[in-house]
This record gives sequence, C-alpha cells and structure tokens, in this order.
Amino acid sequence: MAELSIKPLADRVVVEPAPAEQKTASGIIIPDNAQEKPQRGTIVAIGTGKPDEPLTVEVGNTVLYGKYAGTEINVDGKDYLIMRESDIFAILL
Repeated sequence: MAELSIKPLADRVVVEPAPAEQKTASGIIIPDNAQEKPQRGTIVAIGTGKPDEPLTVEVGNTVLYGKYAGTEINVDGKDYLIMRESDIFAILL
C-alpha cells in the first residue's frame, strides 16, 4: 500500500473505493452515467481511535459502507472517502 500524505484523526478512516461495475452479470455494458456508486472499498489509513473505543478495522481490510457514507477527497490525484468507523457496516473476509 502506498503511503498517504494525510493521517485521519480519532475514529476516522480513509477508504479507497472499489471501481464501479462496468458490466452486469449477464454481460451488458453499463454506461458511465448509469453506474452506481460503489459501496465497498479498501482501508488505506486509520486514525488512533477514541480513548474508550479502540478501532476494530485495520489498514488493508475490505469493507462495506453506506451508499452516502463519508466525504469524497482527492489526495495526490487519487479519489478516496474519509468516514467515521461507525459508517462501516462490515469487514469482508
């Protein structure tokens, strides 16, 4: 994983969203304006957590999050989401 030039604070995490689906399961190509925003991604940076609530996710975890979770940011030419750990629904195994 590349080193990011930002460090999230407290219970926030930085997620690199997975690319949007280009085709349906049956092979139909989805145009760019009809592609849905991905709801999964990989954690690339984590904060230190709160004193009474340590973080349960780690860098490298693939996670599911809400459709409108987080704030979109652009760091070093790449798009990321920064969100609270509570916006994450699950860790994919």
